[in-house]
Amino acid sequence: MTSSAQNPHPILILGSGMAGITLAREIRKLDKDVPLTIITADDGAYYSKPMLSNALASNKQPAQLAMQNAATLAQQLNATILSETVVDAVLPNENKIQTSRGELHFQSLVLALGADPIRLPIEGDAAEAVLSVNSLTDYASFRAQLEGKQRIALLGAGLIGCEFANDLRSAGRDVVVYDIAPHPLGRLLPPQAGAWMHSKLSDAGIRFHLGRSVARVEQHGSAVRVVADDGSVEDVDLVLSAVGLRPKTELAKAAGLNVNRGIEVDAQLRTNQAQVFALGDCAEVKGLVLPYVMPIMNAARALAATLTGSATAVRYPAMPVVVKTPACPTVVCPPLPNVQGAWEETLVTNDAGVTTGVRALYKQVGGAVQGFALLGEATAEKQKLAAELADWL
Repeated sequence: MTSSAQNPHPILILGSGMAGITLAREIRKLDKDVPLTIITADDGAYYSKPMLSNALASNKQPAQLAMQNAATLAQQLNATILSETVVDAVLPNENKIQTSRGELHFQSLVLALGADPIRLPIEGDAAEAVLSVNSLTDYASFRAQLEGKQRIALLGAGLIGCEFANDLRSAGRDVVVYDIAPHPLGRLLPPQAGAWMHSKLSDAGIRFHLGRSVARVEQHGSAVRVVADDGSVEDVDLVLSAVGLRPKTELAKAAGLNVNRGIEVDAQLRTNQAQVFALGDCAEVKGLVLPYVMPIMNAARALAATLTGSATAVRYPAMPVVVKTPACPTVVCPPLPNVQGAWEETLVTNDAGVTTGVRALYKQVGGAVQGFALLGEATAEKQKLAAELADWL
């Protein structure tokens, strides 16, 4: 193992998003002095990515979302931040990486690379104009192009798509959403809960084309024409895609690391190369890819302990996800993929018999609750139900 005296960068973190910066902060709680370098392709400013999908409603301009610039963050963390630096290759056997600034050596390397937006195979002369928001830079471009625009088409009615739709509608935009699923949050909600969310978002003025995919996006005068697979058309001013993310794995794959859906790591976040680790949206932890805030926090705490000398396995309790859709308050805690069971859905009503929410419990064979979805007034049960669930890991 290379000593600190021989190696100016014992811990290298690739990525300055929530995963990388949370890890750096957790390391500093345990070790004030271990040399720490963070490498990022952007300007190194720190912001909370989950805030991007509701910044309009909170009246935040893109510049206001940056909490610290790179210089302030580096000082706070007692770290070196190499911004606007591209990593070309990871060479685990040589304990080094190749970057646009030259070679850097490491004792421990952490891949906190995040994920890339999935791009749909859409045809048409305006297909390249379809926007995605996956960073503060993307969001600043989106907000600039949104100026003076009223009609917005959103591709994807998943978690991020619904959050953006609610945010844009709250800001007075006309919003139409496309998704192949029969209801919003198609991968997270059972039918009755999904139908209720559909009705509440529709009541807020969001229009949906469900069970539909977008085939073409074409320039049509000053408008953009969205053509669905059934031939129906919508003329809009801007198209935003939010159909999901794919873990960034190219560097890891080229380095000979094991990759499945994400970069495969064990419970200590270690890859098949003992000195290389991964966490956050790019990591697959013992078969789980969990691109949410709480798993990142838990993983960062465990990995910080491991990197500072106390080998620690990450623990994932059941972690509910709060969906930022004020028009339909929603909390989901999905069952793990390998759990066999079925959803039981119940409408929540008030004294007048009016439906005020939906409670959906995913019950394993035998009756144990392994997941839930709570909408409307049922969200008050979040803490109680979460405490009853078994750990995910």
